Amino acid sequence: MIVMHLMALHLNGSSNPLGITGNIDRLPMHPYFIFKDLITVFVFILIFSLFVFFSPNTLGHSDNYIPGNPMVTPASIVPEWYAYKDAT
Repeated sequence: MIVMHLMALHLNGSSNPLGITGNIDRLPMHPYFIFKDLITVFVFILIFSLFVFFSPNTLGHSDNYIPGNPMVTPASIVPEWYAYKDAT
């Protein structure tokens, strides 16, 4: 849908309430905008790949490394009656 919208917008142009055409100073969609958008996508994929493959723990939380104990309930989980008692 996005690609079809961009194609329709840049082939036919957008309208305005005054009826003035903007065809005089319009840049063509291809090659300028396609090239610019592809460069942006490739730079994002490169930076994302660096995080994923070389330092996956950089954006993680330190609580993820605490071993889980199945016999202890985490402090953030409270019984329902306790939560209702504080609300009243």
